[in-house]
Amino acid sequence: MNDVTLSADDLRELIAEALVRHNTAPDNAALVAAALVAAETDGQKGHGVSRVESYSAQSASGKVDGHAVPSCEKVGAAALRVDAAGGFSFPALDLAMRELIALTPATGIAVAAIHRSHHAGQMAAHVERLAEAGLVAIMLANTPKAMAPWGGGEGTFGTNPIAFAAPRQDSPPLVIDLSLSKVARGKMLVAAQKGEPIPDDWARDADGNPTTDAEAALQGTLLPIGDAKGAALALMVEVLAAAVSGAALAGEASSFFTGEGEPPGVGQLLIAIDPGSLSGGIFAERLETLIAAIEAQDGARLPGTRRLDARRRVAQEGLTIPQNQYEHLLEKAGRNREE
Repeated sequence: MNDVTLSADDLRELIAEALVRHNTAPDNAALVAAALVAAETDGQKGHGVSRVESYSAQSASGKVDGHAVPSCEKVGAAALRVDAAGGFSFPALDLAMRELIALTPATGIAVAAIHRSHHAGQMAAHVERLAEAGLVAIMLANTPKAMAPWGGGEGTFGTNPIAFAAPRQDSPPLVIDLSLSKVARGKMLVAAQKGEPIPDDWARDADGNPTTDAEAALQGTLLPIGDAKGAALALMVEVLAAAVSGAALAGEASSFFTGEGEPPGVGQLLIAIDPGSLSGGIFAERLETLIAAIEAQDGARLPGTRRLDARRRVAQEGLTIPQNQYEHLLEKAGRNREE
């Protein structure tokens, strides 16, 4: 089956139409569509177009309130509590980032805790936005249960991703984005949609056995990076993203993938730091010296370079998605195939 190539603008418009048609307010749909297309552009397909099916199903059923308006409460001199109001995370994240960008230069460091939230998508994009405003950023998120504690067999933690970004002088920000499972569940979702096998060291099935079946893996548990150390980091993220934010724990949160059930109600924590004031004005020089030392080594690769390469390709060639995925989007948006 042939692929279809679209511009980023056309793909955003199509996704937004699909979401609006499934009970999402236009402003919210635009933010969600922008996030999904940004992920697709960066080569993170598990957080891209593949999510439209589950997002639209959840908005249509009311599991996600597509019309939710997030709110922000200042609970300390440099502390914000953001209520996503049971809606998509992206409007709440947009609000949190705007508030952090305004607040952090005056306080040196600021934090935003988001509760009653949903899937945070490609977190690199969120911390990158803060870095583009001159801030060092850290983001933590908890997700529905997917990983067992080390030595255990029952899902207790999510993939619990961590993202980091730092501004650079004459280059795009340094961005690091990783899940604490060996792979994000989104990659297994894509494999399941394509009917492709997965490596046998990614996950266990519902009976605790290694599996190469992506569908079986989605019903089981993922394995953490770094074994016991990765599981310990997942616990740390669960505390910071869920307990500190007053959000649902992984074991309490409903699935991001189906339209049934209560809202997931997960949490995210964003920390923004003004590196200039804390470093005495030498942060940029220190960072560039560190990066130069990395790039001087044969074979060393700075995190995020593949993402930037993917963006350049998309700018030249457009975004390519499978024909069946494109036809499914047209159906969701209520368009005829000839349009």
